[in-house]
Amino acid sequence: MSKKLDADQILQHAKPIVGQQAHETQPFGHVIKMPIALDDKVCRQSVENLNQVLADTITLRDLYKKHHWQVAGPTFYQLHLLFDKHYEEQSKLVDALAERVQILGGVAIAMAADIAEVTRVERPPRGREEVPVQLSRLLEAHEHVLIESRAAAKRAEESGDSGTNDLRVSDVVRTNEMQVWFLTQHLVDTPLTRAGSTH
Repeated sequence: MSKKLDADQILQHAKPIVGQQAHETQPFGHVIKMPIALDDKVCRQSVENLNQVLADTITLRDLYKKHHWQVAGPTFYQLHLLFDKHYEEQSKLVDALAERVQILGGVAIAMAADIAEVTRVERPPRGREEVPVQLSRLLEAHEHVLIESRAAAKRAEESGDSGTNDLRVSDVVRTNEMQVWFLTQHLVDTPLTRAGSTH
């Protein structure tokens, strides 16, 4: 009898406890004090700014994946690969931005519905668009992220948040600038097989 009870107890410990619910441990928008030698006000401002660029970066990242799937035409192969490469690079930025929010004591925005409410990047149609339109959409999103990131980097540096400033400049700005360069070169109207007239 005792052996059976022991076996039942063992099985009980192996059984997953599913369907659990509880209150949030930290509400979104609330910043907890972290021992990182930064003033609470500085952390709150940086968290708010980082969450905005995080929402926009997630949207830009997903725009790359949409275009990766839907691109068509003579440049399909090159752009299919390029869009996926840029998607992966934006994914790394998303992770870095979210981790910085958490380091500062905040809560990183994460779910698609919340991103859609917060992002300032224009929502594209669900259907497929021509390549020049896809590229233009991506460039507009990049410029938005760059404008926002430069301004927020300056504010972070002025307030003494060098870590956030470094992330904005070294990672966000430089990655987005490089991707903009690659995209713009696909919009240069040059002859494909014959040079233009020299007259």
